[in-house]
Amino acid sequence: MNPLLKNDVSRRQFVNNAAKTFLGVSALGAGIAPSITRAAGAGASPLKQVATAKRVIYLYMKGGMSHLDTFDPKPGQDIMGPTKTINTNVDGMRISEYLPRMAKQMNQVAVINSMTSTQGAHAQGDYMMHTSYEMRSSIKHPAMGAWLLKYQGKLNHALPGNVMIGNDSRHPGSGFFESNLSPVMISDPAGGLQNVARRKNITEEQFNFHLDLAAKLDQPFVEKYDQKNVRAYTSMYDDAIKLMKSKDLEAFEISDEPEWLRDRYGDNNFGQGCLLARRLIENDVRFVEVTFGSWDTHSGNFLNVPDKAEVLDQALSTLLMDLEKRGLLEDTLVVLATEFGRTPEINQNEGRDHHPAAFSCLLAGGGIRGGQVYGKSNEAGSGIDENPVKIPDLNATVGYALGMPLDQVIYSPTKRPFTLADKGKPLVGLFG
Repeated sequence: MNPLLKNDVSRRQFVNNAAKTFLGVSALGAGIAPSITRAAGAGASPLKQVATAKRVIYLYMKGGMSHLDTFDPKPGQDIMGPTKTINTNVDGMRISEYLPRMAKQMNQVAVINSMTSTQGAHAQGDYMMHTSYEMRSSIKHPAMGAWLLKYQGKLNHALPGNVMIGNDSRHPGSGFFESNLSPVMISDPAGGLQNVARRKNITEEQFNFHLDLAAKLDQPFVEKYDQKNVRAYTSMYDDAIKLMKSKDLEAFEISDEPEWLRDRYGDNNFGQGCLLARRLIENDVRFVEVTFGSWDTHSGNFLNVPDKAEVLDQALSTLLMDLEKRGLLEDTLVVLATEFGRTPEINQNEGRDHHPAAFSCLLAGGGIRGGQVYGKSNEAGSGIDENPVKIPDLNATVGYALGMPLDQVIYSPTKRPFTLADKGKPLVGLFG
C-alpha cells in the first residue's frame, strides 16, 4: 500500500474513533476523499425557483411497497386479491382499505402513480432513489440531504443538519462530498441522541485537556493536507461541542411529548421516528429521513401488507395533522418513497415480486398542491399509461421545492460532472 494512503486511512480511523470516544458523535460517511476539484458554480442554470420548502421529512418504505395494495388499487380486478378500495375526501380518488386514516387526509397529498425505474434489485433501487444515479463501484454519489446542506447549509448551527432515523448501513450518505454533510444516524428514536453528554467520571478540565491534545495532534496533519474533507473532520469536533452545550439538544427527547400524542403516532419505531422527525424539523434540522422496512412481500403479501399499512397509516396521518396544526406543513416537504412496486401477478406463495416498471410515491406540504393524482398506471398496474415519472424526476421535484439549482454542476474527485438529480425534470405542475 502507498505509505501516504496508509497514513490517510490510519488518520481517518484515529479521527473518527477519537470523535466517538471524546464527543460521542457518529456520522454515516464515506471517509476522507480528495477535495472536489471545482466548487459549485460551473454550469449554473436558471432552472431554479424561490424555495417553497425549507426542510424535508423523507419517509422511506424500504423493500418495495406494493402500489396496488396502498395508493394505486385497481378496483374489481383479480390482481387485487382480497384487498379492497375505499373512497377518500377527494372526489374520484380511491386508495386501499388498509389506509382509512389517510383516506380522510388525501386533500393534503399529491400521489404520483406513474413512478418507473430501471432498477429491480433492492440495493440498486435504494441507491438510485437516494442519489438519482446508478450504483457504480468506482464512485459513491451524495444523497439528497447532503446536497441540501452543500448548497444551503444548516438552519440551526447547533444541531446536525442531516439526520437519519433507522439503521441502513448501505445509505450513500455524503458520497463524494465532505463527510460532515453525512446524516447522523439514530437507531432508536426513543433513545435520543446517544453519547452526547460528558462522562460523569471526567471533569470539564479533563475534557478540555483531551480536546487540546487532539487539536495539537491534528495540527501538523491539517496543515500538510489542507483539504475539504480534512477540514470537515476537524470541524466535526467544533460541531459536537456546540451540540453538547446546546439547549436544542432537547429536540431529540420525544419523552417530552404528551403520552396521548406519542400513542397517536404509534407505539413502534416508525411512528416514534416520525414524531422525532417533527421535533427535529421544528428545531430547524434541514433533512430528516425515517426508514420503515420489511415491505419485501414475496410471500404472504395479503397478511403482511395490512400490518405494514396500519403502521404507515397511523404515523403518516398523525404527522401531517401535527405539522399542519403547528404551522409547519407549509414550508416542510414530506416525501414518501420506495425503491419499486410489486407485481400485479400473485405468486404461488400468495406474494408479489419486485416490479420497477410501475409504483407510487407521495408528496405533501412545502408548496405542493394536495388532493391530486399525477400520472396513471395501466389497468393491471403493470406499466405506465400517462406521464411516466423517473426517479431523477422525483428528486428534481424535491430539489425544486427547496429552491436548489438543479443544473448547477459539481465535479467529483475524478473530475466528473454531476448535478443534484442527474437529468431529472421537476414536476412543476404539482405546485401551487
